[in-house]
Amino acid sequence: MSHASNYNLREEIKEYWSMRAETFDQQPGHEIFSESERSAWHALFERHFGKGDGRKALDLASGTGVISHLMHDLGFDVTGMDWSETMLEKARAKSKQRGSNIRFLLGDAERTLEDDDSYDVIVTRHLVWTLVDPAAAFAEWFRVLKPGGKLLVVDGDFVSPTWATKFNKAMAGFLESLGLRKPVEPVAHMQTHHDILARVHFSNGARADEVKAMLSQTGFDPIAVDFDLKQIHSAQKKHISFAKGLERGAQHRYAICAQKPLAN
Repeated sequence: MSHASNYNLREEIKEYWSMRAETFDQQPGHEIFSESERSAWHALFERHFGKGDGRKALDLASGTGVISHLMHDLGFDVTGMDWSETMLEKARAKSKQRGSNIRFLLGDAERTLEDDDSYDVIVTRHLVWTLVDPAAAFAEWFRVLKPGGKLLVVDGDFVSPTWATKFNKAMAGFLESLGLRKPVEPVAHMQTHHDILARVHFSNGARADEVKAMLSQTGFDPIAVDFDLKQIHSAQKKHISFAKGLERGAQHRYAICAQKPLAN
């Protein structure tokens, strides 16, 4: 992919997420809708990072600040970074309302412009699968982490069809044929989403083994893949339809914790 087409794609992605900002917090899986889900996220972060104790955390593609606030709850000194000013406006308003001292910066997760060795931990949620150049992004994250610092990637393969996707599609078609369900009108932004997805690096889905291999090539060591996200998923399922719950449960979702080795 040429530099020019890379740039154009990145601009399209930025515009897409700015457009989505208005309704972002209304969707389960984005904002937190229950204390049980909040606790489940806290448990995941503590399992891999331990307590915050004032350590510096960078939340990349922070959106409206959902993950930033979860990290802040645990005592981290948090910086959220997003390249959508629309998302950041919402994040700053939320932070002001909650009285948190989170710093929100306009910036690019693939080129942060932050100093070398400046963060104890970096966290990303559902960012890696959208990256145009993950190898460059991972090298950048490695650079800004302190020696011994940890990266936590919470992501998944949201592209490959699962048995649940196929089952739900078949059921929807059957109910429509009986006149018991109206055909679902396509949401306006979905075509844009599909067009962008076809051109990102993980267009066939971000599988844990491939992400882990790329992190290893970057120099991260050790790297642990964690598939135990059941608490988070079961808390989210209470706020979504049965069909969507089936799909989420069947998807290949994971957290990968990767450490920057201590300097020799």
